[in-house]
Amino acid sequence: MHGTAVARRAVEWPASVVPDPAACRREWARRADGVVLLPAGKGWDVLTLPGGPGRATPAVLRCPGRPGPVPVGFDGERVGFLVPPGTAGRWLGTGVRAAGRGTWVVGPDPGRVRGARTRRLVPPGGTGLLTDPVRLEIAVHEAVAGPTGGRALPGRSRSAARPPSGRRRERPDGP
Repeated sequence: MHGTAVARRAVEWPASVVPDPAACRREWARRADGVVLLPAGKGWDVLTLPGGPGRATPAVLRCPGRPGPVPVGFDGERVGFLVPPGTAGRWLGTGVRAAGRGTWVVGPDPGRVRGARTRRLVPPGGTGLLTDPVRLEIAVHEAVAGPTGGRALPGRSRSAARPPSGRRRERPDGP
């Protein structure tokens, strides 16, 4: 499929959850910051993780497949995962914020590269692909247990990720 068709679908998909998608697209174009509020719970819920574990999780999710869109806050301290509607009401996770039906989330213009107050670790493809919550839970655990994810957890010192000998652990796949 041609790149412009993919880009158009990437904009149409998130706009489809509001009552007036055309007004949503106009607002994205009009606003200097490139963001609008979108209702969670209709097309997706959003699970937001702290920055360190959140930034490490998409790499784990890419094996064996691709996660859904993954926006990251401008300050890099919050990473969101778009999951199927209803997930927020069932999610039990320490440090994870869940936005579902009845809540609104900041939606960056998928067609804009610069100027938005949020960025994306994984951009929307316009296909409606969402992150599977079971895969997400496993990926978060793996990311936190990994060589950099565990050190990024709040309240955990850098030395907690080192073995008792004080030496750094070697990565099994090389440096």
